[in-house]
Amino acid sequence: MTLNTGFQAIQSVVALGSGGFAGVGLGQSIQKYQWLPFAHTDFIFAIVGEETGLIGTTGVLALFALFTYRGYRVALKAPDAFGSLLACGVTTWVAFQALINIAAVTVTLPTTGIPLPFISYGGSSLAISLAAVGILVNVSTQSEKVGWIRHASVDLGRRNGRTLVPGDRRRAGAVAERT
Repeated sequence: MTLNTGFQAIQSVVALGSGGFAGVGLGQSIQKYQWLPFAHTDFIFAIVGEETGLIGTTGVLALFALFTYRGYRVALKAPDAFGSLLACGVTTWVAFQALINIAAVTVTLPTTGIPLPFISYGGSSLAISLAAVGILVNVSTQSEKVGWIRHASVDLGRRNGRTLVPGDRRRAGAVAERT
């Protein structure tokens, strides 16, 4: 057993492995008590894996995948290019940060100092991540407003007889009779 280099990486794999399928139970982790240094910051995913097992880690991965999907969907529906690039950047940033942290905990990549977004202990990382998600929500709200205005103008135009909607044969006949 290594006591110098790789100690933290080996202990994180031990924590993940001891969790098994369902985990040892919330608050029942052994690795967080002096075996895994800085378990509450960069290696919180290992403790989640030990306490909740494969079920919990799959849930965390699914939530990050859902965040990524929804973030890119917001980027595609943004009202302008700036909003689209901003939403895409925030989503990529959070997803890539989570990917690097999880890869470091599972010893797929070398250990880095990147925290797991929204889960790791630390006020500054959490504050910046929440501010970025607030900007993402703002872009999402702006795209919904633009979509609502666009739909409202089509409805008003249809009601007043000024807009020809494709597929509306009754209105198309009425327009053809007037000309």
